[in-house]
Amino acid sequence: MRTRALLALTLALPGFDLAAADPLAHTFSIVARDPATGEMGVAVQSHWYSVGSLVPWAEAGVGAVATQSFVEPAYGPRGLALMKQGMSAPDALAKLLAEDEQRDVRQVAMVDAKGRVAAHTGKKCIAGAGDTTAAAVSCQANLMRNEKVWGAMIRGYQAAKGDLADRLLAALEAGQAVGGDIRGQQSAAILIVKAEASDKPWTDKVLELRVEDHPHPIEELKRLVRLHRAYEQADLGDRELAAHHDEAAKAAYARASDLAPGNMELLFWKAAGLFKAGDEREALPIFEKVFRAEPDWALLVPRLADLDVLSDGRASFQPAMHKVLSVAPPKAREAALAEWKHRSAR
Repeated sequence: MRTRALLALTLALPGFDLAAADPLAHTFSIVARDPATGEMGVAVQSHWYSVGSLVPWAEAGVGAVATQSFVEPAYGPRGLALMKQGMSAPDALAKLLAEDEQRDVRQVAMVDAKGRVAAHTGKKCIAGAGDTTAAAVSCQANLMRNEKVWGAMIRGYQAAKGDLADRLLAALEAGQAVGGDIRGQQSAAILIVKAEASDKPWTDKVLELRVEDHPHPIEELKRLVRLHRAYEQADLGDRELAAHHDEAAKAAYARASDLAPGNMELLFWKAAGLFKAGDEREALPIFEKVFRAEPDWALLVPRLADLDVLSDGRASFQPAMHKVLSVAPPKAREAALAEWKHRSAR
């Protein structure tokens, strides 16, 4: 039986119109503020498609919100707006609940920039349902296999090492390990923002990743977090290279490829960083590995002439290009040299 049909039989709230009801997100989630960095975040997993589009909300310098069960998404932006005005997380949540006639089917948690935390589990949320809070953290769940989930989550979070993302993921893993959603797994998300807002809001999110539909969404979310960190290091390498900090660029590219060893893009830029820094002996076998796995990467080499990626200036680029392409398969090398000839003739 479909979930909505089941709830039509089991929920008996006066005036509750199931046909016009808010979206469902029976799920388990965590909101937390890192006392060391001030970063705030939300992580969530559910047997519901695209849970990340409904449950997690956060704003730098303000707070984080998880809204679930019969989701009223407005708890996210409205809660953040109230906290931005100076209201504490407990007061903001109390105000919104007082205005919500369907509060008994809501489950909401909030944490503000000072680490004040509040949670609500409506009495009509489907069992197992509950929440638990500690200093600057709240874990909450509904429609769980058992009532161990939210307690296991907060213990997992508190025992975990690493940054806020690591600890939020540990909470999700702990909740899943003791039973998780009674229906199984489908989607997951993580959202982390900085302690303070800047005048460049597009930089204020530390991390925002979603797994929309996957048999093991928490595992996939962990993989994406690791890949995100790899690309952060690659971006750092690009910035260092542009600033002619060759050794720093080399180190950043190396960290990137270590985080995602099978990623040809990150391997290519690691090799480029090593080559530019003078470590040709180490760089060339990496270039060879990339070109053999994905020959089209050789076509990129001639296009780097004006970017000081492999050498300092166009005059020294051609010998550098030939040395790099010497380890490419013959057909890929010929295509790349034809590309160079075509571009040079312009």
